Amino acid sequence: MSVTKEANIAPVDIARDLSESDLRAALASGWSDFKAYPAFGLFFAAFYVLGGIALYFGLFARGEAAWFIPIAAGFPLFAPFAAVGLYEVSRRREAGEPMDWGAILGAMRGRGDEQLLVMGVVVLIVFGFWIILARGIFAIFLAQSGIGTESLALLATAPGIMMLLVGSLAGALVAVALFAITVVSLPMLLERDVDFMTAMIVSLETVRANPQVMLKWAAIIAASLFVAMLPLFLGLFVALPVLGHATWHIYRRAVASPAV
Repeated sequence: MSVTKEANIAPVDIARDLSESDLRAALASGWSDFKAYPAFGLFFAAFYVLGGIALYFGLFARGEAAWFIPIAAGFPLFAPFAAVGLYEVSRRREAGEPMDWGAILGAMRGRGDEQLLVMGVVVLIVFGFWIILARGIFAIFLAQSGIGTESLALLATAPGIMMLLVGSLAGALVAVALFAITVVSLPMLLERDVDFMTAMIVSLETVRANPQVMLKWAAIIAASLFVAMLPLFLGLFVALPVLGHATWHIYRRAVASPAV
């Protein structure tokens, strides 16, 4: 497949032979990047961790503890966009460029064409859709029960269990859809002069060309973030940077043509 923004942009060659060994290599490289420059990983992860903790205590203080579950479940939807700064760290280390805080933070704005910002809006829209969907699922199964701090016990009832099952399935579908359009598009927008639609198409084609491996990568990300969030989000200080750096290396393996 070849997708271009303009005539002067090199075609994108998508690898169609990704394997589990590529995932292992990416994770090893992600861990290496994190160990080499931990300050950046801890900095970007801190926003995620502090946001989760604030959300947790804020909802409990408002007597809306049960809403923490669907909102926390939607937190991983932001992980790809939160990792843009980490992609830049990995890119700079790979290219032998200096690690400059200003340049790395500035990379989150993209290449000056607002394409990364548009992708951020797409992520926010998907997260908003998930919250609306979660509220609808709750209304179907537990509308008569009310929701508050004491409502956590309702999750152990038959309607509560059904709500969790249906909600988990719906959340997984939303997460996979977002994963498919962002796993390659965000690092690609950071590195190359392409528009966000082109980047999303390349990302979707990468997943389509390597479905088993890419879905395993999505499962690794989801499981790692879920486990990392259990100890009051603190595990994200390690999981988010390693996964972010590793995703950059997956992108570099999946999209083979040199950047322009």
